[in-house]
Amino acid sequence: MALTALVAAPSATGAKKWIVKGAGFGHGTGMSQYGAQAFAKRGAGYQSILAHYYTGTTLGTAPSQIVHVLLRPYVASVSFRGAGSACGVGLKPGKTYVAKRKGGGVILHTKKGTRVAKCGGLLSAAGAPTVMLIGKGTYRGALEVRPSSVPDKLNAVNAVGIEDYLKGVVPKESPASWHIEALKAQAVAARSYAIATPVRGSGFDQYDDTRSQVYGGASAENARTSQAVDATRSQVVLYNGKVAQTFFFSTSGGHTENNELSSLGFGGTPIPYLRGVEDPYEAEAGSPYSHWRRKFTPRRLNAALGGLVRGKLRNVAVTQRGTSPRIVRANLIGSKGTTSVTGPQLRDALDLPDTWAFFISPKARAAKALRALKSVGRW
Repeated sequence: MALTALVAAPSATGAKKWIVKGAGFGHGTGMSQYGAQAFAKRGAGYQSILAHYYTGTTLGTAPSQIVHVLLRPYVASVSFRGAGSACGVGLKPGKTYVAKRKGGGVILHTKKGTRVAKCGGLLSAAGAPTVMLIGKGTYRGALEVRPSSVPDKLNAVNAVGIEDYLKGVVPKESPASWHIEALKAQAVAARSYAIATPVRGSGFDQYDDTRSQVYGGASAENARTSQAVDATRSQVVLYNGKVAQTFFFSTSGGHTENNELSSLGFGGTPIPYLRGVEDPYEAEAGSPYSHWRRKFTPRRLNAALGGLVRGKLRNVAVTQRGTSPRIVRANLIGSKGTTSVTGPQLRDALDLPDTWAFFISPKARAAKALRALKSVGRW
């Protein structure tokens, strides 16, 4: 009886739960930000950091350009202050103005409703030197307001030089306290990404969130990250003479992934400079996602997987992993049959940090416990 209790006890407390052990956070392709920080702390310069993560690339320069960042889509009105002029008329920077749509154009009013100007299809309010979008933030360059594709709605866009744009991006993408060489690597990667990966929306080419890069405008600027932007001014990552799509993400877990095998571009065309590489020092940078662990009751796991599993889940059999241990494809073996899923499908369904995951079933845990008892002569 005592021996039976020893085996049964784990099942009664925790052995009935599924365990998912994993590593990494993000899509896994390109530059690991925590990895860049670890390399920098070990003495690597930003040039070698970028060369490590973007296989076969070189550094070059690109001409300055204006970036158009979508700040607010589909709004009924846009309120701002800080502008010196708009629609061909002078404005008082200390006063608040309101843009509204009328038909296919934009009308500018004072806060009290007095019409200031009829702007046609574009209102461009020049900052003096910055303009504040009320309720959003402060921005360099100009605030552009255009009719959106939704009737009676407007889009608010920041038209800003790329170097000022980056000063609002880098502190949002990397901690300003990080090593200056890691911040320089982030600045060059962000500049390259903005040039090589435009959204091509209606009147804008970048979002201000993770669909492009997180952008906080002048409100987000920090002296150290601005220093990194200035020190790398105009520098970009090149592959075969063209600006590379320099994807980056938080944490690799120790190895990055080929673009076509990651959740970034799953099943797409392999990109020569986005190959999986070892990231040996990343854990030294202190990411909370270098290694992680999740627990699921069978009921919760089945509920989360929903229609992906047939019947009750019995096992997760990984059939393909990438150049890293990230799951490319797996079979979900259920009580009523087997279904094939991708790594990104599993990650999204279970809200995992990454597709680098290993599944341990309650049955496997019980078998392991039994083997442990046998090994010490207690069974």
